[in-house]
Amino acid sequence: MRKWIFILLLVFIGSVSYAQRYAYVNTEYILNNIPAYKAAQEKLDQLSYEWQQELETQKQELEKMEKEFQSEKVLLTDEMKQRRQNEINEKKKEIQKLQRKYFGPEGELYQKRQELVKPIQEEVYSAIETIASRGNYAVIFDAAGQSNILYTDPNYDKSDDVLKELGYKK
Repeated sequence: MRKWIFILLLVFIGSVSYAQRYAYVNTEYILNNIPAYKAAQEKLDQLSYEWQQELETQKQELEKMEKEFQSEKVLLTDEMKQRRQNEINEKKKEIQKLQRKYFGPEGELYQKRQELVKPIQEEVYSAIETIASRGNYAVIFDAAGQSNILYTDPNYDKSDDVLKELGYKK
């Protein structure tokens, strides 16, 4: 009995999905053809580079402190050793705090990305929804990046339609 229910379910799903229309887009291609997105990515890359340079400078200062401490360690009293070790530990904490501030899950890079890129992505998804409803598509897949789509017929690629909907040309 279970076997028959399963077979009927598969036949039903197959017949329902057969009548549906499908399409795909490549959001990576779309975004790379939007000048505002490219400018936002360049701005994010520049900020990331500057912040990474600042962190590297801090790390070099820490290494210098550690080397000086190791070379002078034999000449220092226990109290001086403890103070220098505390300074090194504070520097490590400062670097970790700075790293979280810039690159953490809610860090400045994430916030800047939300500010610059998210509105563009929302505009793209809105255009995809418009095309989906206008074309009566049940599903629109994204063929960008690490998708599991092994083959796509170019006739069903709606990426250029999305760009056109957004007011951009190929």
